[in-house]
Amino acid sequence: MNNKKYLIETWGCQMNEEDSEKIAGMLKELGYSSATTREDADVIIFNTCAVRENAELKVYGNIGHLKALKSKNPDLIICIGGCMMQQKGMPEEIKRNILMLI
Repeated sequence: MNNKKYLIETWGCQMNEEDSEKIAGMLKELGYSSATTREDADVIIFNTCAVRENAELKVYGNIGHLKALKSKNPDLIICIGGCMMQQKGMPEEIKRNILMLI
């Protein structure tokens, strides 16, 4: 049995909410259960929107906070999804600027 836990934080539009529910369903099918805190999670997913600037800014602000968690748990998986990641050049920007924080 898989004792792994996930946490999904969703910012943005209703489509992101629906996508997060689908992702949670897939993770449950794989044997994951929902974590109540970031500290308890083996997988943290930020599902965010490119249209709403506040949602995109939340990703930037929250990634840095995961540095201590990643240090304690090098196996922690951090995912960033949603339409924000579909913007041209965004995956490269995330790799270049944000992942240095972790």
